[in-house]
Amino acid sequence: MTHAVKGTDQRTGAWWWIRNIVSWALLLGILAILLSTVVVPRLTGSTPFTVLTGSMQPTYPPGTLIVVKPQDAAQLRAGDAITYQIESGKPDVVTHRITMVRLNSAGDLTFVTQGDANPIADQNPVVPEQIRGKVWYSVPYIGYVYNAITGQMRSVMLTVVVGALSIYAVFMFVGSVRDRTRRRSASADPQPSEPSAPAPRVEQQERHSHV
Repeated sequence: MTHAVKGTDQRTGAWWWIRNIVSWALLLGILAILLSTVVVPRLTGSTPFTVLTGSMQPTYPPGTLIVVKPQDAAQLRAGDAITYQIESGKPDVVTHRITMVRLNSAGDLTFVTQGDANPIADQNPVVPEQIRGKVWYSVPYIGYVYNAITGQMRSVMLTVVVGALSIYAVFMFVGSVRDRTRRRSASADPQPSEPSAPAPRVEQQERHSHV
């Protein structure tokens, strides 16, 4: 009986709670990063990019991972941060903010862009064909890690983390059920009574009658 209660106390002590909260926080944090950098972009057709220069500081400092979602050029407005090809048809891209939307002499839509940290606007206007999309959201400090991990490694990491979370959740559930069962058993069993002290022995003395 005493052993069962002791085991329950160890599972509900301060160190037990701290250890579980930290482990859950780490696992959920890793899962959130993988979801935001791998799963969500794939499901939405977005593209992750890593900021390598300081032209968009302080909004997107170097090392930030930005997720760029395709956007109709006609819906873009001044103030939007966009990722576009430096030269049309070439893979190199840059992310800057739109400062002006205008029409050129031929009546075509063009965009004037500028880095948040740059003192002047970019020299060449951007045309819709260059635009890869609008910045949807960003994850600070993750870009360099993302670049170092290949696509296959990201998929393996996601599978491992999801599996670890599932196993850990099952383990916690089973442990919780076991603890509840022990507590119920402990409360249902009658407490053993303390053995009573033996009654003092009274020796009977032989009585003599005097005649």
